[in-house]
Amino acid sequence: MIRALYTAASGMTAQQLNLDNIANNLANSSTTGFQQRRLAFSDMLYQNTTSPGSAATQQTTNAAGLQVGLGVRPTSTETIQTQGDFNSTGNPLDLAISGGGFFQVLLPNGQTGYSRSGSFHMDSTGNVVTADGNPLQPAITIPPDATNITIGSDGTVSVVQPGTTQSAQIGSIQMALFVNPGGLNSVGNNIYLATTASGDPIIGTPGGSEGLGTIQQGTLEASNVSVVDEFVEMIVAQRSYESNSRVVKAADEMMQQLNQLSQ
Repeated sequence: MIRALYTAASGMTAQQLNLDNIANNLANSSTTGFQQRRLAFSDMLYQNTTSPGSAATQQTTNAAGLQVGLGVRPTSTETIQTQGDFNSTGNPLDLAISGGGFFQVLLPNGQTGYSRSGSFHMDSTGNVVTADGNPLQPAITIPPDATNITIGSDGTVSVVQPGTTQSAQIGSIQMALFVNPGGLNSVGNNIYLATTASGDPIIGTPGGSEGLGTIQQGTLEASNVSVVDEFVEMIVAQRSYESNSRVVKAADEMMQQLNQLSQ
């Protein structure tokens, strides 16, 4: 019964963390480029009273054995790499990635960050930056007198300037792809960092042979969180938590009855 208390408590702790993850998904259901996370669990150690395959007699072995599990533990949060819905904004610096890949931005500490959020702006010098002021990489600078900005599906950036009728190319957006995007490290502000688990970034042209997606101008990718699914997961987590709490209560009542018998 002491074992049951700790086993059920591990289930309650795991579901509490699961609910925290669900709350984060719901809180970011309107965050541009946010990708849903799902908590993964695994069972803990087993106490072997009789090991499977151990000798039962000189001629026979135990086919199944007797093992009692000691609970559950959260192992990882998996990022769901599905495409979010597209929302048309009409803003020429709002970009969405149709397919795989990440935008590259230069962080204040000199590291390169990776993001699915394509809500870009111009700073005081015309550089294309994120809402936090982190410049897009490679750097794109819009001339101050540009009257029209066009960004092609392959990342080509062109502008029309006064006195001309033809557009001129001023740069090209390069994107990054990872062998294991689920291994990226989330640091907030829609930014991921590369890790040994994600592998090195594969840099290329949008829509190129590397498998990178294409760029959609004047569009933003919404979060891929399904609010309905998250509410269902929340109910399941709550019921699982309640079930484990009832096990704690049942084990406590059984211990109480044993104590009464000894009096």
